[in-house]
Amino acid sequence: MLKRVFDIIGAITVLFLASPFFIMVSLASLLFFGRPIFFRQDRPGLNGAIFKMIKFRTMSNARDVDGHLLPDDVRLASYGKFLRSTSLDELPELWNVIKGDMSLVGPRPLLVSYLPLYDEKQLRRHEVRPGITGWAQVSGRNALSWEQKFALDIYYVDHQSLWFDMKILWLTLWTIINRKGISADDNVTMPIFKGTKNGK
Repeated sequence: MLKRVFDIIGAITVLFLASPFFIMVSLASLLFFGRPIFFRQDRPGLNGAIFKMIKFRTMSNARDVDGHLLPDDVRLASYGKFLRSTSLDELPELWNVIKGDMSLVGPRPLLVSYLPLYDEKQLRRHEVRPGITGWAQVSGRNALSWEQKFALDIYYVDHQSLWFDMKILWLTLWTIINRKGISADDNVTMPIFKGTKNGK
């Protein structure tokens, strides 16, 4: 209950303080990408319940002659890279926090298609609400392997506390300033998770 109160107060406060950035990013996204300016996608939350996560778009909808979306590295322009490196694309997720879909701190919500690929231990990351930031994000972000990220997620599940959340939030600011671990080697963000038994 205390964590939930902290999330609501924190999300409303940050949303208020960051409102000028929210407006500027909205206008810039409209200029660079057009409509819609938001990216919405189903993600698994607490106990695997599916919710609609919302972010600012960081990629164009450029397609090939057959109508298929071009590769991520082609659709991710400089503006999109800037949003990701500064984490400004995550600002709309504060609304998910207010709604109760997410927390300020917790394991990052991943793709629904990954759910059948987790082993029993990895599934434990859904014992808490997913977060805008988390222990894995301040410990290497996308430069970590999937197994390393999942291990850090489970560590958070087993050791969560208000003080731990405050530490992670503070480290998140430092991570954003340094802009480290934004992308994995040879990938725009992270390679697709194929399951622990099928590769990292």
